[in-house]
Amino acid sequence: MPPYAPAAEAPPLPAADTAPAPSRRWIWLAAWPVVAVLALSNEPAPLYVLWQRQLGFSSATLTLVYAFYIAGLLGTLTVAGTLSDRYGRKPVLLPGLGLGVAAGVLFMTAHSVPALSLARLLSGVAVGAFLSAGLAAVSDVADRADKRLAGLVASSSMVGGAAVGPLLTGVLSETLPGPSVTVFAVQIALLLAALPVVLRMPLPQRARAGGAAGGGRWIRIPNAPRANRRQLLLGLAVFAPGIAATGFVLSLGPSLLAELLHTSSRILSGATIFVLFAAATGVQFAARRLRTRTDLLTGAALTVLSMALLVLAVAATSVAALLASAVLAGLGQGLSQLGGLTMLAADVPAGRLAEANAAFTAGGYLLAGVLPVAAGTLSDATTLTTGTTVFGVTVTALVAAGALAVIRGTRDS
Repeated sequence: MPPYAPAAEAPPLPAADTAPAPSRRWIWLAAWPVVAVLALSNEPAPLYVLWQRQLGFSSATLTLVYAFYIAGLLGTLTVAGTLSDRYGRKPVLLPGLGLGVAAGVLFMTAHSVPALSLARLLSGVAVGAFLSAGLAAVSDVADRADKRLAGLVASSSMVGGAAVGPLLTGVLSETLPGPSVTVFAVQIALLLAALPVVLRMPLPQRARAGGAAGGGRWIRIPNAPRANRRQLLLGLAVFAPGIAATGFVLSLGPSLLAELLHTSSRILSGATIFVLFAAATGVQFAARRLRTRTDLLTGAALTVLSMALLVLAVAATSVAALLASAVLAGLGQGLSQLGGLTMLAADVPAGRLAEANAAFTAGGYLLAGVLPVAAGTLSDATTLTTGTTVFGVTVTALVAAGALAVIRGTRDS
């Protein structure tokens, strides 16, 4: 993602902490709404095969539905981080919860591709709000000494929610009547349970700017402060290809699994995605004492291994290789995400942290939207095997280049 230089960058707005320092438990409590909303991000994935059969759409259409999610997320990240840093986290988080509920209702009643696309769009908006303001809120409630813990909890809450959603979908949709209705009724309940936590977060109040003219543009490409842009770009160089790899599993993974196993089991596809993101969550706790440079380089190596196994899986029609590829993709994303978010949480001023998180997330999800859609289009024009192979080779080249940039651009810190 290229650096962005506004014509006149406004200084960070002061933050006045009007409450006593919150206890460490608020780091964990503040992460709960992030988990609840991020569950919505991946919950539709196991149902794609069902919707595809009912509505009769192609692999390219399936990835385009996923692209609506990416569009909503990226569009939100252009404004959510700036608004959150300027006016506070809650004015962004509360509408995000409301749009998440609206997306759940649409998923419950969707009987057409446009309805699914709109639901995906709204879920992307909700997730974008929490990937900027929600992750920053976790850091806000932490003391300076707990910033690394806050970075770990914020990053793991993101992938933890992403892990829980598809497993919940797979189990509920196979064991209870009304697959989509049951799943999203439970999801709406989770979002409503997160509401009191958001309302009670002991967050600092920010000085209000006098409108857009008083503090710069509201809608702009999110970025980190100039002093931190090198860190942002180095993190993205590894994280973006890593999350593109997991995006492939989310969009085309169930179709590939069905082709290899000749089954459309939603429990199996949901469990595959759960294992991917559970690996991404677990590895962050296991690596919590590693240096950020080590996180990024190890994440890059694991992503390369994941893509090698993905190509092997389709060439040899090996389910074991496909599952191993999914796990390694999760490990790679988890480590690269932890490294990037930890660098930002440790060094970016609080008044720009939500925007920096938004820039990091936007850069990753932009690639995660483009590459799977391209792979789906190529798969329709040729075969799923060809599309998957080209995707794997492309991600390998990108993440190798990112690792080289990290080696050249960082010290062992």
